[in-house]
Amino acid sequence: MNDIERAALLIAGAKKLVAFTGAGISVESGIPPFRGEGGIWDKYDPQVLEISWFVEHPRESWMVIRDIFYQKFHSKGPNDAHRFLAALERENKIDLLVTQNIDELHYRAGSRKIAEFHGNARQLVCMATGKTIPASAMDLAHMSDDELPPMSPDGGIYKPDFTFFGEDIPLEASHRAKSAARSCDVMLVIGSTGEVYPAAYIPWEAKESGATVIEINPKPSRFTPHTSTFRIAMKAGEACARIAELMDLDIRRESAD
Repeated sequence: MNDIERAALLIAGAKKLVAFTGAGISVESGIPPFRGEGGIWDKYDPQVLEISWFVEHPRESWMVIRDIFYQKFHSKGPNDAHRFLAALERENKIDLLVTQNIDELHYRAGSRKIAEFHGNARQLVCMATGKTIPASAMDLAHMSDDELPPMSPDGGIYKPDFTFFGEDIPLEASHRAKSAARSCDVMLVIGSTGEVYPAAYIPWEAKESGATVIEINPKPSRFTPHTSTFRIAMKAGEACARIAELMDLDIRRESAD
C-alpha cells in the first residue's frame, strides 16, 4: 500500500477528521507564499501589515492591501486541493478546516466549517466603531490611490478583518482550532511550512493527543520530522485529486452556498 492509498483509507475511516492548511495549498492557484524565494515579501515591505504602521500610514498600507488581496488574490481561483476539502465537508466527512490563509480560496471552493486562524479579507472592520461590512460592498480592487483608505460612514478607517502583525489571533478561531485538534483522530496538514506561530502548534496538539497526522507537502516542513506520521511528497492539488478518486469523491461538483 502506498501513501496515497494509506491516506485515503485513513481519511475515509476517520471518526473526526480535521484539516490544517497553509500558503502552500494555494501556490497551484497562482498565489505566491508570503515568505521564501519569490514570495510576497520579496516585493513588498512586511511593515505594511504591521498594525502600528497601518494606523500611522493607512493610505500607503491600503495601496498594498488593495494590490495583493483585492486585485491579485481575487483574480485567482480554487484548485483541486481546495475543492477536495469542500467535497469532504459536503459529504460530512470533515469536522473542521483550520486555515492560516486569508486568500478566500477555501470559502470560494465551498468550505464553511472553517476556523480562519488569521481572520479573512471578506469583511472590513471600522477602526472607530468595530462594526463590520462585507468587503464586496466597496469596489476595493478599482479604488484609486486618492480614494484610499476606505472610510466608514462613522468616520473611521476600514481595515480588512484579518490579523495584522502586532494583533492577537481571533479568540473564537483559536479556541475552535485547538479544541478540534485535541479531539480528532486524523489530521490532514496541507501546504504549511510549520514556521508561523501560534498556528503551527495546532498539528502538534493533534499529534500529542494521539491523532494520525498526514502531511501533504512537496518538500519537508518543520512538521515532517516529529509531528507528521507520514508525508506525501506531492503538490497539494495532485495529491488531493488522487485521494478523492480513491474515495470516489466528486470534487468538481459545486458546493451549496
